[in-house]
Amino acid sequence: QVQLVESGGGLVQAGGSLRLSCAASGSIFSSNTMGWYRQAPGKQREFVAAISSGDSTNYADSVKGRFTISRDNARNTVYLQMNSLKPEDTAVYYCYYRRYSINAPYWGQGTQVTVSS
Repeated sequence: QVQLVESGGGLVQAGGSLRLSCAASGSIFSSNTMGWYRQAPGKQREFVAAISSGDSTNYADSVKGRFTISRDNARNTVYLQMNSLKPEDTAVYYCYYRRYSINAPYWGQGTQVTVSS
């Protein structure tokens, strides 16, 4: 089992920045992928960014150039630095952990990000 605890959400004005953190604990394997999805009201959950234990990253087109994902393997923690935030970034952000792509991911409880115009 893997537990994920997110933090760092909040309310920010458009153009502002926030940094999300997600700490993993439990049965963590050194080779894994962690990342973020988000879900806005009335919409499906969508991919935001991911990073492998080898620091390979992937981003949704909608956040490229504005968001940066990073990780601290010693702390089993992943970060999402969000800059130039837009009202359309408003959503609940969920952290996930997955060992291999064939495995079902573990999810955090979610953290609310609200961007006001």
